[in-house]
Amino acid sequence: MNTFSDSFSTALQLIAGTDPTLVSIVTRSLAVSAAACLVACGAGVLLGAWLGIARFPGRGALLTLLNTSLALPSVVVGLVVYLLLSRSGPLGFLGWLFSFKAMVIAQSILVLPVATALTRQLVEDVDSVNGEQLRSLGAGPLLRSVLLAWDERYALLTVVIACFGRAIAEVGAVMIVGGNIDGFTRVMTTAIALETSKGDLPLALALGIVLLGVVLALNALVAAVRRWRLVRNDRAVLLQAAAG
Repeated sequence: MNTFSDSFSTALQLIAGTDPTLVSIVTRSLAVSAAACLVACGAGVLLGAWLGIARFPGRGALLTLLNTSLALPSVVVGLVVYLLLSRSGPLGFLGWLFSFKAMVIAQSILVLPVATALTRQLVEDVDSVNGEQLRSLGAGPLLRSVLLAWDERYALLTVVIACFGRAIAEVGAVMIVGGNIDGFTRVMTTAIALETSKGDLPLALALGIVLLGVVLALNALVAAVRRWRLVRNDRAVLLQAAAG
């Protein structure tokens, strides 16, 4: 018990004192996850919006593959990216292994299915309600997907937040392709694993507290956005009723 209380007390001191090592790891972790989220959501939202509208042979099989990829093990993604970027791999000439870029690629691959699947479900649900009106106005699948995605842009914000949470909590892939190099590729999750194995519990605990704080803040932000959307929709309904 004394070990835990002492470690917890020291961890709080590290956070309160903005320990340079702690700040460096947290900043790097946020930067990697933000970059990966930006790349994955940029592609995933577009692909998901299209899948929510498009109808073509093999769509069911593609959606099954997409939903299966949601459970893709991070260590498998890390291994594949490692093999691609290794010196003997097809992309070895880039020299990106054990770098910031390699970690962004690995996290982007993990986050892409999440962004695509959530966006696809959102757009498909909205299309079942408002799609007929757009079709009657002559809107094709591409235009409908863009209009519906824009109309649900605030809901898509929750998708982006969820993707960021998925990225920042990941450990296996970034450890494999980043190498967990101190001062270069060490992020919160990999540092927690390393410092715990070394016995440096205060730093590991401090990083864990910050990571939990980030996840908590993300969940609070998602809840706030959803609540704001409900209030906004209720006001719109009341205004329409008053105008009518």
